This record gives sequence, structure tokens and C-alpha cells, in this order.
Amino acid sequence: MNENDYRLAAAEWGNCVSDYSRITNLIPTNYIFELSSQQIDKIKQQNKYVDVRAEVGVFNGSLVLIFLPLDAQGHVDKSITEYQYTPLGPLKYDLKLQETKEFTVTKNAVLSSNLTKIDGNTNTSVPVTEQPVLDQDIAVDAIERWRDEGMEWFFRECNEFGGERVFRRFYISMEDLTHPSPEVLGIKCSFGLRYNDIYQRMLVTLIFISFHEMLQEGSNVATISNTYDWAKPCPPVCRIPELGS
Repeated sequence: MNENDYRLAAAEWGNCVSDYSRITNLIPTNYIFELSSQQIDKIKQQNKYVDVRAEVGVFNGSLVLIFLPLDAQGHVDKSITEYQYTPLGPLKYDLKLQETKEFTVTKNAVLSSNLTKIDGNTNTSVPVTEQPVLDQDIAVDAIERWRDEGMEWFFRECNEFGGERVFRRFYISMEDLTHPSPEVLGIKCSFGLRYNDIYQRMLVTLIFISFHEMLQEGSNVATISNTYDWAKPCPPVCRIPELGS
């Protein structure tokens, strides 16, 4: 997507945020976004900040996420004028959320100098996760809450607040999109609804579900999860990186 199309798409979403009727046509709550490995690689190459900015827009009649690369200071990189984007669409196959943990059992025994056992214990340890993992049950709950209550959330935001509190963009940790090992083959992304203690209200988030070789092969050599952390919606979380921008 070029810069002009991005600006038009973002402006169109800005025109929609207070119109509940238009939103219901744009956002079926059982639809998702998808990113290919090629798109993820391109975003990784272009983005120099710990977060990447995903702008919400309306393009060719569909809701889209448009990924704007940030420079090392956290500002939109003006030298890049072609953006990766993904439209909201139906889920074609069942979505598998998988979480695998390997437990280590350590058994200790102490023998005296005359070979008599004087002490012994057994410890079971759970390894520290290797990726920024979101608890699977919490993720599923947030996705189901979005499916069941997403339109109620929009109805209140549109009618009581004129769409001012509806998200315009998300800030996404690059760790959610890129994993050096195992290689990510693709990512599906769902909206979710989550209560935020700081803002004392339900916020919309994005939940990323990755697919990579180790999970597909069923390996359990370490702690593995294909469910990753929340994206930060703006508003209200617009301080990253530019306050209020």
C-alpha cells in the first residue's frame, strides 16, 4: 500500500468510528487478520524500534491493519512510502492455540561416608518461557469476549462517546511478530476484549497466534506457545512513542 492509499484509508476509518451501523458492516466479530512470513520479514527489515505501529484503515471496503515502520527513535520512518497491510477476513480453518511445557524432575540423594543414605528430596521445576507468552486461557477468554460482546462495546463507544475512544492504531511489540527460532511460517491475529485496571474499562486489543515448524511437528523440547502478548490500542495508550500522536 502506498502513502496516499494509507492516508485515505486511515481517514476513512476516522469517519467510521462514530457510526455504529458502518462498523457492524466492517467488523464481523468472528473475522481475523493474517500475516504471511514474507510480510513479517518485510516489517522486520524496515522497522528499527522495539514496537511497530499498526494503523487501522478502511481500504477497498474492508477494515485493514497497515504497518508503519518506526525509526530508531520511535517515530514513523518518512523514508518508507510502501506499507505492508492485511485485511480483516473470515477464518478458513480451525484456529489451534497450542501451549507446551516440559517439566524437569530433579531427584537428590546424599550418602554418608559409610554409604548410608542421610538425605534425599525431589524437585519439579517449570522452565521460564522462552518467548513473551500470553496465558492461553486468558487469550481464549479475551477472543470469546470480543466475539460475544464486541458489538456491545462499539455501540456504547459510538453512542455515549461519539467514537472518540475507539482505537485508531495499535502499537505492537516486535517480539510478537519475529522469533529467531523456530521460524514463524505465518501469523493470525484476532481482536480481543480485556479489562484494564489502569483505565478501569474494557479495551480492545490484538492477540497474535503464530504458526511455526516446531509446533506443527509436535515437538516439546522446551516451553513453546503460539499465543503472544497484547497489542497496545491508541487511544488510550498513545504514549508509545509519541505522546498523544
